[in-house]
Amino acid sequence: MLKFLSRVRIEFNALDPRTASCLEFLAQCNARKAKESNPSCAVQVKRRTDDEPPKITVTFVNGVEEVFDATATPAQDIRNMILEKGQSLETEQMFRDAGEPWLVVIPAEELHQPAPGTKITGERLYSQVC
Repeated sequence: MLKFLSRVRIEFNALDPRTASCLEFLAQCNARKAKESNPSCAVQVKRRTDDEPPKITVTFVNGVEEVFDATATPAQDIRNMILEKGQSLETEQMFRDAGEPWLVVIPAEELHQPAPGTKITGERLYSQVC
């Protein structure tokens, strides 16, 4: 997860009962595997003494910053959003490295075509066995 980030800032009041998401996310950031994926990612913790809601701010390697309301968003959802955005960043970088333009535009008629190796029957999608 950290491999897509350059900085993580977690802000919470330790006495606030709404900090569960912050603490879980902090534990995920401090995991050995996460730290090994990007040792240069700065993880900062700000312990607040006011009544501000807990929040998690992440900065992606491309400089884009996102702020998550940690009272309403579980840590696993934040992690999944980071991984999803990170995969998009990797795809974008692969296209740029190959000299291809980004953003790839897919014609509307192609969006509704079934993928090779599948057939649509009624409302269900079944894989064909080769």
